[in-house]
Amino acid sequence: MTARNVTMPFPARMRTELQIDPVLLTLVLALLLGGFVILASASISVSDNLTGNPFHYVQRQLLAAAIGTVAGFVCLFIPMQVWRSLGPVMLLLGIVLLAVVLLPGVGHTVNGSTRWVRLGVMNLQVSEPARLCFLLYLAGYLVRRNKTLREEFTGFLRPMIVLSVACVLLLAEPDFGAAVVLLSTAMAMMFVAGARIRDFLLFFLLAVVAMAALAVASPYRMQRLTGFLDPWADPFNSGFQLTQSLIAIGRGEWLGVGLGESVQKLFYLPEAHTDFVFAVYAEEFGLIGSLLLIALFLALLWRIFKLAMRAADAERFFEAYVAIGLGTWLGIQAFINIGVNMGLLPTKGLTLPLISYGRSSLIITMICISLLLRIHHELAVDAKPINRKRKPRRSKA
Repeated sequence: MTARNVTMPFPARMRTELQIDPVLLTLVLALLLGGFVILASASISVSDNLTGNPFHYVQRQLLAAAIGTVAGFVCLFIPMQVWRSLGPVMLLLGIVLLAVVLLPGVGHTVNGSTRWVRLGVMNLQVSEPARLCFLLYLAGYLVRRNKTLREEFTGFLRPMIVLSVACVLLLAEPDFGAAVVLLSTAMAMMFVAGARIRDFLLFFLLAVVAMAALAVASPYRMQRLTGFLDPWADPFNSGFQLTQSLIAIGRGEWLGVGLGESVQKLFYLPEAHTDFVFAVYAEEFGLIGSLLLIALFLALLWRIFKLAMRAADAERFFEAYVAIGLGTWLGIQAFINIGVNMGLLPTKGLTLPLISYGRSSLIITMICISLLLRIHHELAVDAKPINRKRKPRRSKA
């Protein structure tokens, strides 16, 4: 037998090596690790007063981060095609989560809101995983029914009916902020998918009317609204939380009073470690530090939307819609939280992603980041030539 030259493809392992976006991962780690420092400072007084352990909330947040890391690592190895095929299951799971928390004896009530289900070591805020479920379902719907969405009102109406049911369940908890984030995220995804402007305008008008009716019909919502418009009119009642937040931000001036030196966190500012952690951060790090934190969030959003555009260019539209949805979700939630702290928006009870104390929020946010990293991996693998042949070497004469 005569020997033949055989060209071998690249090893199979080259096709499965994990391709991680270093910029996205660095931004997330910067926010996450910085968030632990901010949380430790903001929660040390209330933790020591309630439990005798000054790092009680930090330790619980670290446990949530560990759970989120494990869950995210698992999701990192699940192909996006699997999530797309599970769209109807995700929809059913999201509705079940929002419904089961309203059952007597199942939902856990805190400060008049029934938003949590007890799961042993922690309480799960059901709106967080439910929101992700609806987002994954909607991304699949936008791919399957894109032509109908662009040309017929029914294509726009069907997902809006589903989302309206979800919002009704959220408002029954009540969780007005989660309903606003869910609707805003869904409408951004549908806009990018090509939904008609007139359909948006009609639904937007109906949503504004419905929200105005809810605000007027609920005394506590009206109190929040009026307190937001003029918090100094009643600084010791309806405007107390906002006035204390504004005092904290004002004390920070340009460079802040220094890490750990906040006065407002010493039982003056309610929820200093959750909804109003940004105010404590602004007091300790000032305007310059606040702008740096906002810049990190903007850089993260830029990276996510850039990933979405890459997916669209590669005609992987499900991945593009998922990235758009996740980026919009994180951006809107951060914008609302910072806006509330600065008195630009009424109080909504939303955490600052990766910063505020909120174990359910942190776990789901880390899963969302893993989905984005998975999208980057699949795009990077697709872009690599797998069966490229090696050029034969020329023999020297």
